[in-house]
Amino acid sequence: MAWIWQFLTKIFIISMFCHLSASSQDLNLVVIANGKGIPAEMNLAQLKSTMRGEKLRWPDGSKVVIALLKSSTPIGVDTSKKIYNMSSNELNKYWLALVFQGKADAPNFFNSESELEEFVSQTNGAIGVITHPTASNKIVFIDGKKFL
Repeated sequence: MAWIWQFLTKIFIISMFCHLSASSQDLNLVVIANGKGIPAEMNLAQLKSTMRGEKLRWPDGSKVVIALLKSSTPIGVDTSKKIYNMSSNELNKYWLALVFQGKADAPNFFNSESELEEFVSQTNGAIGVITHPTASNKIVFIDGKKFL
């Protein structure tokens, strides 16, 4: 019975964070990560696989922890479009289905880049997408480029 409450709580939290749409301009997205096992460079297909919850562990065995900005933010909308090739609403439905099926843990959603950066810096195996990384962030190059 407790698992039902946990599941419903996760669905509620995801839906509260992600139900609003926002208009987006094309932003320069940067992938940041925390952990020794996370590669310094990935190709776009590897990034998409990881961010879609298809890859659950890094090469060193540590757990992949996804951090995203809420889909109500311009960065969240652009991330949905560029990485997931989905609208914000489609992305919310996608994650709800994965969590419901028990195939992946829900991403951690944040209101601001600074919150996301702090989470990634403190969480081993975390990966996230922002636009303005600080010097303390480990940037993951995608197809040899800093920006998506």
